[in-house]
Amino acid sequence: MAEVVEFRVPAGSGQTLLVWGLEPEPSLEHSLFSAFSKFGLLYSVRAHRNAAVAGPGYYAIIKFYSAGDASRAQRTCNGQRLFQKSPLKVCVCTKQKGFQQQVLALNSSKCQELANHYLGFNGWSSRIITLQNVSGFDGVNEELGKTLQKRSVKYLCAVEVALPNHGVHTRGVALGEADVENGEDPLEFVTATRRVQKLAVGKALSNAFQKILLIVLENGKVVVEYNSSQEEPTDFLTEEELKGLVQVNELSLEQFDLKEEEVLSDLSFDDELPSWEMPSD
Repeated sequence: MAEVVEFRVPAGSGQTLLVWGLEPEPSLEHSLFSAFSKFGLLYSVRAHRNAAVAGPGYYAIIKFYSAGDASRAQRTCNGQRLFQKSPLKVCVCTKQKGFQQQVLALNSSKCQELANHYLGFNGWSSRIITLQNVSGFDGVNEELGKTLQKRSVKYLCAVEVALPNHGVHTRGVALGEADVENGEDPLEFVTATRRVQKLAVGKALSNAFQKILLIVLENGKVVVEYNSSQEEPTDFLTEEELKGLVQVNELSLEQFDLKEEEVLSDLSFDDELPSWEMPSD
Protein backbone atom coordinates (compact mmCIF):
# COMPACT_ATOMS: atom_id res chain seq x y z
CA MET A 1 0.00 0.00 0.00
CA ALA A 2 1.27 3.48 -0.87
CA GLU A 3 1.97 5.91 1.97
CA VAL A 4 1.84 9.70 2.00
CA VAL A 5 4.75 11.45 3.72
CA GLU A 6 4.42 15.17 4.45
CA PHE A 7 6.98 17.77 5.45
CA ARG A 8 5.43 18.02 8.90
CA VAL A 9 6.30 16.82 12.38
CA PRO A 10 5.17 13.17 12.61
CA ALA A 11 1.95 13.16 14.63
CA GLY A 12 0.35 9.83 13.72
CA SER A 13 0.38 7.05 16.29
CA GLY A 14 1.58 4.58 13.64
CA GLN A 15 4.77 6.58 13.19
CA THR A 16 5.80 6.35 16.85
CA LEU A 17 7.41 3.44 18.68
CA LEU A 18 7.62 2.86 22.42
CA VAL A 19 10.74 0.96 23.48
CA TRP A 20 11.18 -0.22 27.05
CA GLY A 21 13.39 -2.58 29.02
CA LEU A 22 16.39 -0.43 28.18
CA GLU A 23 19.54 -0.73 30.24
CA PRO A 24 21.36 2.48 31.22
CA GLU A 25 24.41 3.43 29.16
CA PRO A 26 26.11 6.76 28.39
CA SER A 27 25.26 6.75 24.67
CA LEU A 28 21.78 5.20 24.88
CA GLU A 29 20.10 7.54 22.38
CA HIS A 30 22.98 7.08 19.91
CA SER A 31 22.67 3.28 20.19
CA LEU A 32 18.92 3.50 19.61
CA PHE A 33 19.40 5.76 16.61
CA SER A 34 21.97 3.39 15.07
CA ALA A 35 19.69 0.39 15.53
CA PHE A 36 16.39 1.90 14.34
CA SER A 37 17.62 4.20 11.57
CA LYS A 38 18.37 1.07 9.54
CA PHE A 39 14.62 0.83 8.89
CA GLY A 40 14.07 4.38 7.68
CA LEU A 41 14.60 8.05 8.35
CA LEU A 42 13.99 9.04 11.98
CA TYR A 43 12.52 12.32 13.15
CA SER A 44 13.59 11.94 16.76
CA VAL A 45 14.88 9.57 19.44
CA ARG A 46 14.21 10.44 23.08
CA ALA A 47 15.23 8.25 26.02
CA HIS A 48 13.78 8.76 29.50
CA ARG A 49 14.36 7.27 32.94
CA ASN A 50 11.55 5.02 34.18
CA ALA A 51 9.19 6.35 36.80
CA ALA A 52 10.01 5.16 40.32
CA VAL A 53 7.02 2.78 40.42
CA ALA A 54 8.24 1.07 37.22
CA GLY A 55 11.62 0.13 38.63
CA PRO A 56 15.12 0.88 37.31
CA GLY A 57 15.86 1.28 33.63
CA TYR A 58 14.86 3.46 30.74
CA TYR A 59 12.25 3.71 28.00
CA ALA A 60 12.38 5.57 24.68
CA ILE A 61 10.07 7.24 22.20
CA ILE A 62 11.18 6.89 18.58
CA LYS A 63 9.42 8.79 15.79
CA PHE A 64 9.63 7.80 12.14
CA TYR A 65 8.40 9.84 9.19
CA SER A 66 6.93 6.69 7.67
CA ALA A 67 4.44 4.44 9.45
CA GLY A 68 5.59 1.57 7.23
CA ASP A 69 9.18 1.98 8.41
CA ALA A 70 8.00 2.09 12.03
CA SER A 71 5.99 -1.11 11.57
CA ARG A 72 8.97 -2.98 10.08
CA ALA A 73 11.19 -1.80 12.91
CA GLN A 74 8.68 -2.96 15.52
CA ARG A 75 8.30 -6.43 14.03
CA THR A 76 12.04 -6.91 13.64
CA CYS A 77 13.28 -5.44 16.93
CA ASN A 78 10.66 -6.56 19.43
CA GLY A 79 12.15 -9.21 21.71
CA GLN A 80 15.68 -8.71 20.34
CA ARG A 81 18.74 -7.74 22.38
CA LEU A 82 20.19 -5.44 19.72
CA PHE A 83 22.90 -3.51 21.62
CA GLN A 84 22.31 -4.78 25.20
CA LYS A 85 22.25 -8.04 27.16
CA SER A 86 18.49 -8.26 27.79
CA PRO A 87 15.83 -8.24 25.06
CA LEU A 88 13.91 -5.07 24.28
CA LYS A 89 10.18 -4.66 24.11
CA VAL A 90 8.94 -2.57 21.20
CA CYS A 91 5.39 -1.61 20.36
CA VAL A 92 3.62 0.85 18.09
CA CYS A 93 2.06 3.65 20.12
CA THR A 94 -1.70 3.95 20.07
CA LYS A 95 -3.42 7.32 19.99
CA GLN A 96 -5.57 8.26 22.93
CA LYS A 97 -9.19 8.95 22.14
CA GLY A 98 -10.13 12.58 22.10
CA PHE A 99 -6.49 13.68 21.98
CA GLN A 100 -5.79 16.08 19.13
CA GLN A 101 -2.13 16.84 18.57
CA GLN A 102 -1.17 20.05 16.79
CA VAL A 103 0.45 19.40 13.43
CA LEU A 104 3.49 21.63 12.91
CA ALA A 105 5.63 22.31 9.87
CA LEU A 106 9.13 20.87 9.88
CA ASN A 107 11.90 23.41 10.18
CA SER A 108 14.05 23.97 7.11
CA SER A 109 16.87 21.65 8.25
CA LYS A 110 14.46 18.76 8.77
CA CYS A 111 12.76 19.52 5.41
CA GLN A 112 16.10 19.28 3.61
CA GLU A 113 16.95 16.05 5.42
CA LEU A 114 13.61 14.52 4.42
CA ALA A 115 13.95 15.70 0.81
CA ASN A 116 17.46 14.29 0.54
CA HIS A 117 16.31 10.93 1.90
CA TYR A 118 13.42 10.41 -0.50
CA LEU A 119 14.47 12.49 -3.53
CA GLY A 120 18.26 12.37 -3.37
CA PHE A 121 20.68 15.27 -3.03
CA ASN A 122 20.30 16.11 -6.72
CA GLY A 123 16.56 15.52 -6.82
CA TRP A 124 15.58 19.01 -5.73
CA SER A 125 16.88 22.56 -5.64
CA SER A 126 15.93 25.89 -4.12
CA ARG A 127 16.53 29.54 -4.84
CA ILE A 128 15.71 32.82 -3.16
CA ILE A 129 13.30 34.89 -5.25
CA THR A 130 13.46 37.94 -3.02
CA LEU A 131 14.74 38.87 0.42
CA GLN A 132 13.55 42.33 1.35
CA ASN A 133 13.91 44.56 4.35
CA VAL A 134 10.43 45.51 5.59
CA SER A 135 11.59 46.94 8.91
CA GLY A 136 10.14 49.91 10.75
CA PHE A 137 10.08 51.51 14.14
CA ASP A 138 7.58 49.85 16.45
CA GLY A 139 7.19 52.72 18.84
CA VAL A 140 8.62 55.70 20.62
CA ASN A 141 8.79 56.01 24.41
CA GLU A 142 9.66 59.05 26.42
CA GLU A 143 11.59 58.62 29.64
CA LEU A 144 13.33 61.31 31.67
CA GLY A 145 12.93 63.74 28.83
CA LYS A 146 14.67 61.48 26.30
CA THR A 147 13.17 59.82 23.25
CA LEU A 148 14.03 56.12 23.06
CA GLN A 149 13.50 54.07 19.92
CA LYS A 150 13.27 50.27 19.86
CA ARG A 151 14.11 49.10 16.38
CA SER A 152 12.35 46.09 14.95
CA VAL A 153 14.21 44.27 12.16
CA LYS A 154 11.93 42.50 9.69
CA TYR A 155 12.75 40.68 6.47
CA LEU A 156 10.29 39.09 4.08
CA CYS A 157 11.61 36.23 1.96
CA ALA A 158 10.21 34.29 -0.99
CA VAL A 159 11.82 30.96 -1.92
CA GLU A 160 11.16 28.55 -4.77
CA VAL A 161 11.69 24.79 -4.48
CA ALA A 162 12.01 22.85 -7.72
CA LEU A 163 11.75 19.09 -8.26
CA PRO A 164 12.70 18.82 -11.95
CA ASN A 165 12.36 15.04 -12.18
CA HIS A 166 8.73 15.33 -11.10
CA GLY A 167 7.80 18.59 -12.80
CA VAL A 168 6.87 20.25 -9.50
CA HIS A 169 7.70 23.81 -8.44
CA THR A 170 6.50 25.38 -5.20
CA ARG A 171 6.92 28.76 -3.58
CA GLY A 172 7.14 29.73 0.07
CA VAL A 173 6.90 33.19 1.61
CA ALA A 174 7.71 33.94 5.24
CA LEU A 175 8.57 36.75 7.61
CA GLY A 176 11.50 36.87 10.00
CA GLU A 177 11.68 39.50 12.70
CA ALA A 178 13.47 40.45 15.91
CA ASP A 179 13.73 43.47 18.19
CA VAL A 180 16.98 45.35 18.61
CA GLU A 181 17.10 46.68 22.15
CA ASN A 182 19.84 49.19 21.40
CA GLY A 183 19.28 50.60 17.93
CA GLU A 184 22.34 52.82 18.34
CA ASP A 185 24.72 49.84 18.56
CA PRO A 186 25.88 48.96 14.99
CA LEU A 187 27.17 45.49 15.98
CA GLU A 188 23.89 44.53 17.65
CA PHE A 189 21.95 45.76 14.63
CA VAL A 190 24.13 43.85 12.15
CA THR A 191 23.94 40.65 14.24
CA ALA A 192 20.15 40.92 14.48
CA THR A 193 19.87 41.58 10.74
CA ARG A 194 21.87 38.47 9.85
CA ARG A 195 19.82 36.36 12.25
CA VAL A 196 16.51 37.67 10.90
CA GLN A 197 17.56 37.14 7.28
CA LYS A 198 18.51 33.54 8.02
CA LEU A 199 15.26 33.01 9.90
CA ALA A 200 13.16 34.42 7.05
CA VAL A 201 14.94 32.27 4.45
CA GLY A 202 14.57 29.12 6.55
CA LYS A 203 10.88 29.71 7.26
CA ALA A 204 10.18 30.46 3.58
CA LEU A 205 11.92 27.23 2.56
CA SER A 206 9.85 25.29 5.08
CA ASN A 207 6.69 26.96 3.76
CA ALA A 208 7.54 25.90 0.21
CA PHE A 209 8.01 22.28 1.28
CA GLN A 210 4.55 22.25 2.90
CA LYS A 211 3.08 22.23 -0.61
CA ILE A 212 4.82 18.96 -1.52
CA LEU A 213 3.44 15.47 -0.86
CA LEU A 214 5.71 12.43 -1.13
CA ILE A 215 3.86 9.28 -2.19
CA VAL A 216 6.00 6.27 -1.24
CA LEU A 217 4.99 3.17 -3.21
CA GLU A 218 5.36 -0.43 -2.03
CA ASN A 219 8.34 -0.97 -4.33
CA GLY A 220 10.13 1.98 -2.70
CA LYS A 221 9.68 4.39 -5.58
CA VAL A 222 8.57 7.91 -4.76
CA VAL A 223 5.92 9.92 -6.58
CA VAL A 224 5.56 13.63 -5.89
CA GLU A 225 2.26 15.50 -5.83
CA TYR A 226 1.52 19.20 -5.42
CA ASN A 227 -0.52 19.83 -2.27
CA SER A 228 -3.07 22.37 -3.52
CA SER A 229 -4.71 22.57 -0.08
CA GLN A 230 -1.69 24.60 1.08
CA GLU A 231 -1.90 27.17 -1.72
CA GLU A 232 -1.71 30.84 -0.81
CA PRO A 233 -2.68 33.99 -2.76
CA THR A 234 0.99 34.78 -3.39
CA ASP A 235 1.40 31.48 -5.28
CA PHE A 236 -0.52 32.98 -8.20
CA LEU A 237 1.68 36.08 -8.51
CA THR A 238 4.64 36.45 -10.82
CA GLU A 239 8.00 37.17 -9.24
CA GLU A 240 7.84 40.79 -10.34
CA GLU A 241 4.33 41.17 -8.96
CA LEU A 242 5.42 39.76 -5.60
CA LYS A 243 8.40 42.11 -5.39
CA GLY A 244 6.22 45.05 -6.33
CA LEU A 245 3.59 44.29 -3.71
CA VAL A 246 6.21 44.05 -1.00
CA GLN A 247 7.74 47.37 -2.02
CA VAL A 248 4.44 49.25 -1.76
CA ASN A 249 3.46 47.46 1.47
CA GLU A 250 0.28 45.97 0.03
CA LEU A 251 0.88 42.65 1.77
CA SER A 252 -0.19 41.88 5.32
CA LEU A 253 3.04 40.67 6.92
CA GLU A 254 1.29 38.72 9.68
CA GLN A 255 0.04 36.11 7.20
CA PHE A 256 3.63 35.02 6.56
CA ASP A 257 4.46 34.31 10.21
CA LEU A 258 4.73 30.54 9.74
CA LYS A 259 4.17 28.39 12.82
CA GLU A 260 7.11 26.04 12.64
CA GLU A 261 8.74 23.58 15.01
CA GLU A 262 12.23 24.13 16.35
CA VAL A 263 12.73 27.33 14.39
CA LEU A 264 15.68 28.37 16.52
CA SER A 265 17.53 25.16 15.70
CA ASP A 266 18.01 26.58 12.20
CA LEU A 267 19.95 29.54 13.54
CA SER A 268 23.60 30.05 14.17
CA PHE A 269 24.91 33.54 14.65
CA ASP A 270 28.20 32.57 13.00
CA ASP A 271 26.60 31.05 9.90
CA GLU A 272 26.22 32.82 6.61
CA LEU A 273 23.02 32.83 4.62
CA PRO A 274 22.51 29.59 2.65
CA SER A 275 24.47 29.65 -0.59
CA TRP A 276 21.43 29.68 -2.82
CA GLU A 277 21.01 31.91 -5.82
CA MET A 278 20.31 35.42 -4.59
CA PRO A 279 18.10 37.83 -6.54
CA SER A 280 19.74 40.77 -8.22
CA ASP A 281 18.78 44.26 -7.10
